[in-house]
Amino acid sequence: MERPVVVRFAPSPTGPLHIGGVRTALYNYLFARRNGGKMLLRIEDTDSQRFVPGAEDYIIESLKWLGIEIDEGVGHGGPHGPYRQSERRDIYRKYVDQLLKDGKAYIAFDTPEELEAARNATPNFQYDSTTRMSMRNSLTMPAEEVEKRIADGEKFVVRFLIEPGRDVVVDDLVRGKVTINSSVLDDKVLYKSADDLPTYHLANIVDDHLMEVSHVIRGEEWLPSAPLHVLLYEAFGWTDTMPRFVHLPLLLKPDGKGKLSKRDGDRLGFPVFPLEWHDPKSGAISAGYRENGYLPQAVVNFLALLGWNPGDDTEIMSMDELISKFSFEHCSKAGAKFAYEKGKWFNHQYLQQIPDEELAELFKPILEKHGINPADYSDEYIASAVGMVKGRINFVSDLWDNAAFFFQAPESYDAKAVKKRWNAEMPAIMAELIEQLKQLKSWKSADAEAEILQWIADKGYHLGNVMNAFRLTVVGECKGPHMFDITELMGPDETIKRIQKGIDNIKADE
Repeated sequence: MERPVVVRFAPSPTGPLHIGGVRTALYNYLFARRNGGKMLLRIEDTDSQRFVPGAEDYIIESLKWLGIEIDEGVGHGGPHGPYRQSERRDIYRKYVDQLLKDGKAYIAFDTPEELEAARNATPNFQYDSTTRMSMRNSLTMPAEEVEKRIADGEKFVVRFLIEPGRDVVVDDLVRGKVTINSSVLDDKVLYKSADDLPTYHLANIVDDHLMEVSHVIRGEEWLPSAPLHVLLYEAFGWTDTMPRFVHLPLLLKPDGKGKLSKRDGDRLGFPVFPLEWHDPKSGAISAGYRENGYLPQAVVNFLALLGWNPGDDTEIMSMDELISKFSFEHCSKAGAKFAYEKGKWFNHQYLQQIPDEELAELFKPILEKHGINPADYSDEYIASAVGMVKGRINFVSDLWDNAAFFFQAPESYDAKAVKKRWNAEMPAIMAELIEQLKQLKSWKSADAEAEILQWIADKGYHLGNVMNAFRLTVVGECKGPHMFDITELMGPDETIKRIQKGIDNIKADE
């Protein structure tokens, strides 16, 4: 009988959640939902020296913002708690003792200075079958001496005893069967008496087993530790419940080679964290996707396609569509370049799907920031203005640059446009245009356009010059939405007032 799908996302609270970790969480979530399973959130805080206040809350808030729903774990509870590893000391001790009792692990007293001396004395030193018998540990000491040292409070670690010369097979859903000989592995530290906590390797194996995790989905950087984890499962006799491994491809720099880092984001101007991060120690602020104006569904869609594809050319997919299509069969083994400009494209696409009325509500705080009182305009007016320009924006913040003229008349005019479109005759032509506008039978865009274009043709004026001069007076530059859509929204009084202002203020290039 096939096991129920249970995945876990297990970040360390050592700082903000990197965008690579976000993608790992997303793939866990998509896989679990696709297979009717559940997702756990576990906090790996056994490294007390690297703990950063606020990091755990940041992780939880990030997942919530992105719509990655947790079924069990920190902040949610469940039958397998506690879900912070620092709160599971008593659980881990039992398994450390079991390994020692079964002769699968041993106690080592080597000091940091002694280990450093060994590394200096032996090139490529590692603590393994070729070196452990020359070190200070329970394999080289009488049992009485070991017991006395522990009783005297001497600090020690527990190391896993790895036998050399054995091929260890890791069955990976992305990379296939990966075989590594045990001779290249060192006797990893599993427990440190100094803080009475296990290391990552032991804690993860015990937790994954007890929490009934069926699939361990994590970054490629953890692949070298997978053989050790296989051996630990065997040492505990848990081979029947060993999870399937999935090691995801790295997120790579947008340019050059190597893993994506915060420095790349700082250098090229894009965030590498989902939310803005305020460092509690330095006070430094790092940009976040949310605060930079990205929509969570756009970030999810963008990240999903970095290392995976749906098997066709589909790009825009909702969370439900991603779930229905997700499979590791279409996951790449090679690293994925972080094409941050594509992220902007996704955000643009999702902004186009937002109803004008909703986008208008998001725009109101921006209007207020620029000294415009939204209450001075109807909701319909703001929504219409937004609707005309939203095809030009990648972020809500771009609305001001594209729609400001709807809310304030130009105080200056684009110099290049003035030079090209405004001559000595243009004030008189614009004065004529005002009279034509006053006589319009209808201010509707199509009706007004037909009448004004007919007037221009009848007068023999240059269509491009007149229309661009018209736009220049109303907008302040020769770009923007369809001119008669603008004037229909603004109405005759505001339109004519702006043309007159242009006549009074724009000076032809002598």
